[in-house]
Amino acid sequence: MNTYLTSAFTISMAAQQPHGNMASAHSLTLTDVWDKTFPQSPKVEHEKVTFTNRFGITLAADLYIPKGSTAALPAIAVSGPFGAVKEQSSGLYAQRLAEEGFLTLAFDPSFTGESGGEPRYSSSMDINTEDFCAAVDYLSCHKQVDSGRIGILGICGWGGIALNAAALDPRIKATACITLYNLTRVTQQGYFDVMDEEARFRLKQQLAQQRTEEYRSGEIKPQGGLPADAPADAPDFLKQYIDYYKSEARGYHPRSLNSNMGWNITTHLMRLSQNLWSAASEIRTPVLIVHGEKAHSRYFGEEAYQKITSGKYAAGKRLLIVPGATHCDLYDGGKGNFIPWNDILAFYRSELRKAQ
Repeated sequence: MNTYLTSAFTISMAAQQPHGNMASAHSLTLTDVWDKTFPQSPKVEHEKVTFTNRFGITLAADLYIPKGSTAALPAIAVSGPFGAVKEQSSGLYAQRLAEEGFLTLAFDPSFTGESGGEPRYSSSMDINTEDFCAAVDYLSCHKQVDSGRIGILGICGWGGIALNAAALDPRIKATACITLYNLTRVTQQGYFDVMDEEARFRLKQQLAQQRTEEYRSGEIKPQGGLPADAPADAPDFLKQYIDYYKSEARGYHPRSLNSNMGWNITTHLMRLSQNLWSAASEIRTPVLIVHGEKAHSRYFGEEAYQKITSGKYAAGKRLLIVPGATHCDLYDGGKGNFIPWNDILAFYRSELRKAQ
């Protein structure tokens, strides 16, 4: 059996010409104005770029390079929150890290923002993990990047996806997960694990029926976005999301799913049978998990830390709880400048300096 598998793999690889089966980039329409939710830094050069993942989807990204730099730099790919765009939190993190000497790439995930992919407003744990790996492809081949010193940073749901990418891709030398979610757990069990098997089955029935209706009509429908104002009896975390995503002064952006009509209804279905962190204990490289003390999602960070320290690669893993911070405070700092920049910068400076 082993001989057969080895032979089959060899034949498969021999049939591929170098780069001959790589997907071609598709043309994207990218805005040429600064339309971020944060001011542009005079310390950083900014450029719009594209790259293509192994599913043939062309991704749009913002490249941030420290102004005047000429040497090969450590690099960090950034994405998130889940349902946000690169003009929001991920761009803020990328630009700030570039101010401190890192070359950074904030990208829109497949199916969202300025990136390609159909149907729009969909998600896939496989494809989105590949998005991070494709960003590493791009950075590994950039002329100003030290390819032995590449890290990633994921925010919210993309913090959870970053863990999955780090478990798969040894080129990723350091991973920071900010206010992360486990998207498969929350889909299968609901917030705070209140969904049982019967409730999960009812959700499957609902989503399956939705697929039939959408196929019949030829229209894939969004689930609808956040309300403009939170009902008085809304949970605090919903109020926090509304305060960030719907506020013109804070995080609203016209291309953001969370600011507008939300994900497709049926995009959740495939997460009901997946385990996003099945290989988390096999991450051999350093990981920093950052969560707010008052975040409703804090238990995801504690779960992640338990998983990545449960095996023989526990060294180099850290859980940082930010006093007083909520989930969305770590998107942009909130009202208390809650993002622990010094800790994040120290993590990457230390771990990417050691990486080779």
